[in-house]
Amino acid sequence: MFDTLTLEKYAEVILWGLYRGRKGTFRKSDLILVQYDHDALPLAEEVCMQLHDRGLIPVPRATATPRMEYDKLTRANNKRLSTLIPGEKDLYNHLNGSISLLAPASLTHLAGVDPELIGLAQRARSPIRSIMHTREDMGSFGWTLCMYPTRPLAAQAGLAVEAYADQIRRACYLDAGTPTRKWSLLARRIEELRTWLNSFGNCTIRVESDTVDLLLKVGEHRAWAGLTGRNLPSFELYVSPDSRTVEGTYHADLPSFRSGNIVRNVRLEFRAGRVTQVSAEHSQEFVVKQLNMDIGASCVGEFALVDRRFSPITHFMANTLYDENHGGEWGSMHIALGNSYSNTYAGDMATFSDAVRRSLGFNSSQLHWDLVNTDRKRATATAPDGTRQTIYEDGEFRL
Repeated sequence: MFDTLTLEKYAEVILWGLYRGRKGTFRKSDLILVQYDHDALPLAEEVCMQLHDRGLIPVPRATATPRMEYDKLTRANNKRLSTLIPGEKDLYNHLNGSISLLAPASLTHLAGVDPELIGLAQRARSPIRSIMHTREDMGSFGWTLCMYPTRPLAAQAGLAVEAYADQIRRACYLDAGTPTRKWSLLARRIEELRTWLNSFGNCTIRVESDTVDLLLKVGEHRAWAGLTGRNLPSFELYVSPDSRTVEGTYHADLPSFRSGNIVRNVRLEFRAGRVTQVSAEHSQEFVVKQLNMDIGASCVGEFALVDRRFSPITHFMANTLYDENHGGEWGSMHIALGNSYSNTYAGDMATFSDAVRRSLGFNSSQLHWDLVNTDRKRATATAPDGTRQTIYEDGEFRL
């Protein structure tokens, strides 16, 4: 899909994201897990080489194929689905970083699998996620992930594979002479916007469009986040709002794939922070099951806005990493149902206990599902002193 020079540039961008995504610095001989789908092998090889050149130790690991995933979920009993492989915890306790190269060979192979089985397998990985989050908060672990083009991705997006690859190339600035410089310049602009958004404090935000009328409070002790390096590309500015305050209606006009199911035109109504009505044009039963996964699955864990001037992504990409960063004609917004991100807590992470998390309205769930709206819209912030200001309109922040 990419020539040698493009692969070199892409690997450089990925390592830029990895370094940006870690609070602490990397040291010689740190261990970096490189997880890759089989079609991404050329990129994985280049990433591993560049890790060696930086004095780090890559730990390459191919992910399961679609058939392996399907067979595990349909042939293993509950005990086997919930069993962690011996040594997994020990590995993650020693890793200093993780790079995930996503190149799915299928998007629909899990469509007929019971979502409860998928949830069981995901919950079994909770101890691993806990280790990663703890080490990340300590500054001893960083991670990033990115996409590699495949024919199944392109087909589901309605694009020729060459056009799909071009979307990735432009979105990651791989057509620039020095892509990492462009990312560094964008990071400065994102930091300016973060400072500006943080100046509104615990404001109330109202988003209005032809299909959205949503109200929420940012919450106490919050800090907006953006371009953390964890996802590449990344153009969003996001916050984990006070989930208890969400009211109104929301429409996701961009389709999304989840667990092999394509979902279109999800419409949600919120009251006192919780979804009270839901409809979907496609996969309605699946959507309802997702919202009933646990007590926090029907609440909002993330609110985000994307400036069209930053994002060159103009097409549905059949992948959340790209679709949540959609630029297009009017930019985009998304909410995530489910778990909140702890990196938007403005206090000392050492004090961010479960009790503090609950008291501040950070949502908790096994689910984190981004739902994207691309309407022309206006977002207005009302500060605690009653001052109102439009912060986003016609796809652009109004700084």
